[in-house]
Amino acid sequence: MREFGYAILVVLLVWTVWIQIGHGPEWANSDPALDQMQIIQTDSVCLRNVVGIQPYMVSSDYQSKQHFYEKLKTYFEAAKQGGYFTKNTVVLLPEYLGTWLVINDEKSSVAEAKTITGAMTLIVLSNPIQFSRSYFSHQNESDVVAASIFRMKSQAMATIYSEVFKELAKTYQVTIDAGSIVLPGPLVVNSEIKVYPSQPLYNTSFIFHPTGDIDSRLIRKSFPISSEIPFVTAYPIEELPIFDLPIGKTAVLVCADSWYPESYDRINQLNADVVLVSSYCAGNNTMVADWKGYDGIRMPGDVDSTDVKKLKERDAWVKYALPGRINKTQAAIGVNVFLRGELWDLGTDGQPFFIKDGQLLEIGKSERGGIWSLCF
Repeated sequence: MREFGYAILVVLLVWTVWIQIGHGPEWANSDPALDQMQIIQTDSVCLRNVVGIQPYMVSSDYQSKQHFYEKLKTYFEAAKQGGYFTKNTVVLLPEYLGTWLVINDEKSSVAEAKTITGAMTLIVLSNPIQFSRSYFSHQNESDVVAASIFRMKSQAMATIYSEVFKELAKTYQVTIDAGSIVLPGPLVVNSEIKVYPSQPLYNTSFIFHPTGDIDSRLIRKSFPISSEIPFVTAYPIEELPIFDLPIGKTAVLVCADSWYPESYDRINQLNADVVLVSSYCAGNNTMVADWKGYDGIRMPGDVDSTDVKKLKERDAWVKYALPGRINKTQAAIGVNVFLRGELWDLGTDGQPFFIKDGQLLEIGKSERGGIWSLCF
């Protein structure tokens, strides 16, 4: 028994040392992989415009505030140098862009893990006390581990996310729809993002103004998909806000929310001129695969069920998401961008959608990083 006790002590000692080392790797340049820049000029004079940025993110871009800021800055600087930014510009970024800040200040091995499960396991092993505290304050989510990790890291995530986008908004003097981030009970208080770890987790988007202020009105996802339902809480679509932005009265949807008629009923109530959508489509080459139907929440009654496995995924987006549903509103402009990159084994796919006056516009494609500017 004494030898066994010594062995346990040695294991605990090694584990304790391992926990302390390998955190906070130095920043190194990350390739923006920018292979497309295009001005979509629908008017002779560009009085207002939406700049859709498709960042090509890799897991190491989330290892610190500097990693995250420097990567995103490359896209903003390229857009500025391309003449895309005016006093009436709104920048749109994709869903989940801020979510992977959950690996901030973790070991390099977390970013280098082959799978997301492996990465999350390393986070738990590296933070046993913090994780345990978070684990026992969960809100009965079925995926307690994921929920606990996000709660444990939520304040650091919110701080980096807010500081980076405040700086980008002020530096480039643009309004930013900063994609989305998973946070517990988020609120904006005195232009700071506050989180409440004991509250439910929401897939949330924020608007940053050129002053660096964060709009107090939040956008929370109302129709989470199956991979989110175990830890993300749905928010009533009836609470969707409207924003008076330089491009007009603007409604913002988070990915799957753009597939549901209830979202467009709300947009009609708000008299929106512009609809912006942030998306993330998991899996490589998903857009050319057979459409599997609605994922997570029931299929709306206006959907033709025979389209399942008959349409390709992209065709289903065109028919049942923003391009096909915006005509049910008075909004003249619609833009939808996707997150691309190499994030563990998750995979990514998707091309932006730009709609003006009901017409889906032709754009140059990008399988990596891209920037498009729709003038109107």
